[in-house]
Formats: sequence, structure tokens, C-alpha cells
Amino acid sequence: MVTADDGGIARAIAARAGELVAAGQPLVFLEPATIADAEARAEGAVDPDAIRADLAEVQARHAIGKDDARAGAIARRHATGHHSARENLAALVDPGSFTEYGALALAAQRRRRPLDELIEATPADGLVTGLATINGDVFAPEVARCLVAAYDYTVLAGTQGYMNHKKLDRMLGLALERQLPVVLFAEGGGGRPGDTDAFGIGLDVPTFAQFARLSGLVPVIGIAAGRCFAGNAALLGCCDVIIATADSSIGMGGPAMIEGGGLGRHAPDDVGPARVQSPNGVIDVLVGNEADAARVARRYLGYFQGETQGWQCVDQRALRRAIPDNRLRVYDVRAVIRDLADLDSVLELRAAFGLGIITSLIRVEGRPLGVIANNPHHLGGAIDAPAADKAARFVQLCDAFDVPVLALCDTPGFMVGPEAEKTALVRHVSRMFVTAASITVPYLTIVLRKGYGLGAMAMAGGAFHAGVFTIAWPTGELGSMGFEGAVKLGFRKELEAIEDPVARHAAYEAMVAKYYEEGKAINAASYVELDDVIDPADTRRWILAGLTAAPPAPRTGRKRPCIDPW
Repeated sequence: MVTADDGGIARAIAARAGELVAAGQPLVFLEPATIADAEARAEGAVDPDAIRADLAEVQARHAIGKDDARAGAIARRHATGHHSARENLAALVDPGSFTEYGALALAAQRRRRPLDELIEATPADGLVTGLATINGDVFAPEVARCLVAAYDYTVLAGTQGYMNHKKLDRMLGLALERQLPVVLFAEGGGGRPGDTDAFGIGLDVPTFAQFARLSGLVPVIGIAAGRCFAGNAALLGCCDVIIATADSSIGMGGPAMIEGGGLGRHAPDDVGPARVQSPNGVIDVLVGNEADAARVARRYLGYFQGETQGWQCVDQRALRRAIPDNRLRVYDVRAVIRDLADLDSVLELRAAFGLGIITSLIRVEGRPLGVIANNPHHLGGAIDAPAADKAARFVQLCDAFDVPVLALCDTPGFMVGPEAEKTALVRHVSRMFVTAASITVPYLTIVLRKGYGLGAMAMAGGAFHAGVFTIAWPTGELGSMGFEGAVKLGFRKELEAIEDPVARHAAYEAMVAKYYEEGKAINAASYVELDDVIDPADTRRWILAGLTAAPPAPRTGRKRPCIDPW
């Protein structure tokens, strides 16, 4: 390319084709002239909106994959009551923040289908993915950044194909390298058998190992709506939290795989429906629809992005009446959590599973906390195997991402009996001890009422002095076991020796009352088994003092090897 500084007409060529020329030797002689096109270029008058043919081709290809160019497919999607993959991502991320990767990918089926057909029918190869920010209006850009991905059910039923595996592997590499939180819309039918452009059996796909490596490094959120089977379900199961709609079906094998295995025919909606997967603990948060799922995902991620400003709370004097005067009367511990936390800051996880312990994320003066609380509505607050699993796994989650743990204790201890032991209770409840011993985040314990035996010790992080503090409300009562049971066992002979039933019962009541007096929290504090007995209205002040005195240690990489999927 030879350019001229000014407009002109080439009147003479100083060299012939094939002739050797020297550096600096004139080659073309210009006669000065007014050239309109040259003047226009010099003045920058070229239309900046003019589209060249190559750019037009790229724009057209991008446009084909957008929802407004796929009216039929999107209408069919809406008819099922669901949103498109791009609509779901738009509801999740901050407006204008999404940068898509791999938008021009097509299904690896060029050996069996015309290119034009693939362009039309398999945009992005059924996976929309890229970088974005979430909650960028609250947190700094470096905190709000994340990776998002959504399988597109309108493209080959959201199946996992060769090219979308390649795309996701590329993005997961970025997430691992840059420590980006990940949100995955996992709806889809699993592995795709129809891709013809790849070689081999297909078991050397790195996607699942890459995705699993994110566990414990960054928050990983999975969302399921509709049908989510096989490979899609495997990715979903690796997530820290699973948010699913009421119409979801989640299974490690879909109907075709089940039938192929000789296990009969089943409708897709009968394979792992939400009514099964919520009570059994697979689903952490059950929502009505995809819009709710996106909203909950944004909220959940916020607990791991940092503190917020502008908090409010109810009058804390209400906590003084939270526990009934009658110590045998049940109460709603969820109401205690709600009143203790900042307004509208409670997000409960696994509400339908492990009913004996409630696990929630909350804020106190904008600071994130994880709460585990015994539920007196289930087994009187006794800790059974599912509740222990739920609590231990939740504490791992909090520790991995530097969220302090607050334990609200009201338990008669671990569940006992032959039926309980059939659930491998010994192993399951011991997870609470082992997990608590491995964490580094602040652990705060408040005894609301009962604090009996090994169960109470487990709720306190393994021992009453294991955490930053262990305090009680005035309603607290502590003992090695329930007082009524202690009297019946410890004084059986003495009680049996009293023949008069009325006198025997009176003696029993007197012994129990003595145990209660000795086990009152205020008496336990006199032996320094508790750090203090406080006015319930001062609970938030104690929590903030504990967090200030022992903040989580800063980290730059992975703290735990992983978060147990279960």
C-alpha cells in the first residue's frame, strides 16, 4: 500500500515491473489535483454508520441467535410458562453488563445437516454464557463481577453438545483463574448423542472436573426450571446452592435413560419432581418461577459480596417475649431469627429438609451471618441425622466464604432410640463436631432455652468455649440431659420406694424443680460455663461486638478443599 499526503493524479511511474529499486528512490510522481474522495477522507466525512460487507455478515449471524429473530421458538417456550435463556440472564444480571462469549457457536453436526440449517436452529449451540455483574448497584465492580451461563431449552432441548462443552470449559477456566462467582441455569436433557463432528467416545470432557474445582473457591449457584437431567443435573448437584421452581424435575437420568436401563417408562415430570427433591434436601430454595429464581440468586450472592448500608430492624425489646414463660410451650424460632436480623434480610435454605434445624442467611447492621437454629416444632428440637447433615454442610458453606456463624441453641440433645440409630446417627451427628473444629470464621452461640448434653455442645461448635462467645437468654437452662429424664434415671430407686403415688409424684416434681434451679442459665454463668446471661434486647450488640473482636481472617484463594455437595 502506497499512500499520499495530498490529493493528486499519478502521471508517471519511475520504475518498471521487475526492476530492482533502492531505498528512497521515487517511484510515483503525482500531479497536484483536487480529489473529492481524498478531501472527504481527510476531513473525516466518511459515514461512521456505513456497514462493510464483512461486518454485515457478522451482525446478521449475531442477530439470528437473538430472541426477536426466533419468534416461533420463543413463543413455544413462553407457552410452557417459561422464559428464554436470554430472558433469564437479563433478569439475573445488572442491565447492560452482560458480555457474551461464544455467541457464534453452532452444533457440531455439519456432517449431517446443512450449515444454513445449523445457523438457524442451533444458535450458540444451546448455551448462552458470558461475563456480567450482579448487584453492581450495591457493591464495587470487582465484587459484583461474575460468570453466568444458561442452557437454552429451545435449542436441542438444552442438551450438552461438543461445542457448548468447549464454550463452558473456556468460561470455567476464566472463573478459576479470575475467581469469578458462577450462576448456572441448568435446565436441559443432558448429553447430546447427535453431534457427528467430534471423535472418540466422549468421556474425556473436562467440564465436570472444571466445574467441581470451583467448589469452595467461589460461590456457585445453580438454578433449575423445568427438566434438568443427566449431565445438566450433575453440574447442578455440584453447586453450593440449588434454586428450583415448583415445576422442576431434577434427575441423574431422564426418561430415555431410565427406559434404556430396563427400569420402565416414566413421564419426565415424574423423575425427581420438586415435591420429592425439596423435602429430601436436593433443592435449597423452592420458588414459584424463573423470575423468582433470578431474584433469589441475586439476593443469595449478595451475602457473599460483603456488607450493605441503610439497614433497619424491629424494636429489639420484642425479643424479651420471644420465648414463652411456660418452658414447655413451643414457639416459632423463625420469628426469633426474623426479629433479630435486619428487616427483610433473612433467606432460609433447605426449609423442607432436616426440619429439626433451621439454616438461614441473615444480616445484622448490614453484616452477613449464617444462622443455625434448633426448631422446637420438630422432635422438640432434638437433632436427628438429616438435621445434623444440614447444619454441618451449612457451616462449611459459611466458612468457605468467610461468613460468621450464629448458633441459636434450644435442644434436648441428639435424637436417641433404635429407630434413630437405623439412620447411621452416630456418623451423621458427628459431622457437626468435625466440621466446627475445622472452621476459622467467628462462631457465636446463644442458648435461647434448652442446652442439654452432646447436642448442645455440637450446637456451640463442639464445646461451650469453642467459639467467640457462648451466652444465654434468661430462659436458658443447661444440663447433661433433660431434667425430667435425669430425675427418673438417677433417682429411680428412691422414687420406687415411695408407695403412695401422690407422694411419689410430689417427690419427683420437687427433684425436677431442684434440677431446674441448678440448671438455670444464671447459675451456669456463675460457674463460667457461659460467658454471660443477657437481656435479649442486647443480642445484636453482643453479635456486633463478637464480630468486631474476631473478624474473619482475609483470604485470597481457596480456604476449604470443597463444600460437601450434601
